[in-house]
Amino acid sequence: AGMHTYCSHADLSAVCALKYINFLFQDSIMGDICLTRAQAQLAACRDVPEVRPGVRCPTGEARITPGFDLPARHVIHTVGPVYRSAERSAPLLVAAHRSSLALAIEHDLAEIAFPAISCGVYGYPLDEACAIAVREVKAFLAEHDEMEKVYFVAFGDDVKKAYQRAME
Repeated sequence: AGMHTYCSHADLSAVCALKYINFLFQDSIMGDICLTRAQAQLAACRDVPEVRPGVRCPTGEARITPGFDLPARHVIHTVGPVYRSAERSAPLLVAAHRSSLALAIEHDLAEIAFPAISCGVYGYPLDEACAIAVREVKAFLAEHDEMEKVYFVAFGDDVKKAYQRAME
């Protein structure tokens, strides 16, 4: 198994397949992947049962939908935390990565791609989030040889460099 960084300024399909793996519904917000893709993807997102009113995927958990016309067979959606402090936010970011990886194995997926979960509008410090992501993936790969590749998808040089620092 191996970890790789991938930096791209890709088209919408690649962005949806790779960057927005971390989005579904949290607190009545629908993720961009559900709003920008075909009606089948939107319907699949809406078919995910609510766990409480307006929430289909609580922070730190993961859900899976078909990829439909995306380059990926499936889309794993996870919601990372809004950054408050390392003490409060780190356990939720750890859980988001672990639950996504476990769901991939449960569905016999040999590869998965992660963006920098929670680092955009959720405000998680980039270096801290990348260090958590790399640490959790390394620990997972040590126990799961069925996972062949994990990609960290960087949609900018700052993110790519943060992942590279975390992998050193």
